[in-house]
Amino acid sequence: MTTYTLTPTPPFDFGQSLAFLGMFPPTKGEQQLQSASLTKAVMIGGQPLVFRVTSTGSMMEPCLAYTLHTDGPITPALRIAAEDRIRFFLSLDDDLRPFYSLAEADAPFWPVVQRLYGLHQVKFLTPFEHACWAVLTQRNPMAQASKTKAALTTRYGDSLTLDGVAYHAFPEAARLAAASEAELCELVRHEKRATYLHAVAVAFAGADEDWMRTAPYGEVEAWLRSIKGIGAWSAAFVLLRGLGRTERLPIGEERLAEAAERVYGRKLNPLELTRIANGYGPYQGYWAYYLRVGS
Repeated sequence: MTTYTLTPTPPFDFGQSLAFLGMFPPTKGEQQLQSASLTKAVMIGGQPLVFRVTSTGSMMEPCLAYTLHTDGPITPALRIAAEDRIRFFLSLDDDLRPFYSLAEADAPFWPVVQRLYGLHQVKFLTPFEHACWAVLTQRNPMAQASKTKAALTTRYGDSLTLDGVAYHAFPEAARLAAASEAELCELVRHEKRATYLHAVAVAFAGADEDWMRTAPYGEVEAWLRSIKGIGAWSAAFVLLRGLGRTERLPIGEERLAEAAERVYGRKLNPLELTRIANGYGPYQGYWAYYLRVGS
């Protein structure tokens, strides 16, 4: 077994990442968390793969060691794809220093940053998984959405056992797109939700994730909103939490408004939220992320 290394952009506190995953409902029970390590499964090119990431550095000189586990050979292409997925999932390349410089001038918010110092945004493992979660949670309790997500993973994903633990990987878009709407409806037990899931799968199966990560924000937003079942709110959250696009603020989400009220000591209307967020420029999505996590 070969061990590889990753170098995050400092400051980076892997403990903060693990703490976030430990309290994040959409992926509860989908990974193993230890004091300094994370083990999780992902599908890459139709093949299940388990990665284990361990911190071997410090906050200001961070280093992560990782190993990959599959039933077949780990080709150079597979390793490169897996490393890209890990880096993107944990936002290892995000430079938080400009964000922190802005936050120092925001007296009510700065204590939140101090508590979460070194936390790089932990995204959904893939933007497709997040888009599916956005559909599953529409007018649906989170507990029920989680059960349905687990059922989709069991039926259309795959699993791999490592050290006696079975790790289940959420299906890739192409696999879900190959299922009929009737099959999905039988599993989801909601006709409209099944239609939306199928539409999301078909769209993502034919999309280029690199384009989604780097194309102008408005173009990606328009593409997402063209998918049946993805509205303005869902598109904004896929952009932030699935793609790491922090340059815009997802307005209209109650939890964000509630978190801001606790931090700033009063209820803020959407215009006031936007005004504060605009002060963070391309880091306003990070401002929103820290508000939500800090609350």
